[in-house]
Amino acid sequence: MLNPRLLALFDDYASSHQHPTNRLTHKVAIPLIVLHIVAMLDWVHLFAVPALPGGSLTLGHVAWALATLWYLRADVKLGLIVAAAMALCFPLGRMLPMWSVVAIAVGGWLVQLAGHAVWEKKSPSFLTNLVHALVGPLFFVAMLTGDYSLKPQQIAPSTSGA
Repeated sequence: MLNPRLLALFDDYASSHQHPTNRLTHKVAIPLIVLHIVAMLDWVHLFAVPALPGGSLTLGHVAWALATLWYLRADVKLGLIVAAAMALCFPLGRMLPMWSVVAIAVGGWLVQLAGHAVWEKKSPSFLTNLVHALVGPLFFVAMLTGDYSLKPQQIAPSTSGA
């Protein structure tokens, strides 16, 4: 069972993601966005740490550690899944040429923003609540695992005179 704080974050996030096509665009875009963010932050080397893969601590490692702490505090099971998926972005990002990471960034953001502009007709939720930038990946993992499900939409009464 999700804690009340996380449930409230998910409910708030879900309110900006009602259209099924918008949610579908996010299922494609969020992994691409996470991949490019981790990969690009991994380009910023902070200092040498021979024990780490690649031999240095990067901004990606720091961001991953901080995000992982937030995710684990929110929910241990879901946090472990998101943290593991994010960790896989390090070797994948290092295998990809730089131009392809940039292309993934552009494509991922275009798909996600199209979901909001074309189908949802609402701004992305992280523009009004920056925490939602972290909530997005956790939300879709919770949906995938069945730990969270959308509440049934109330059907508006018909206005036709039939």
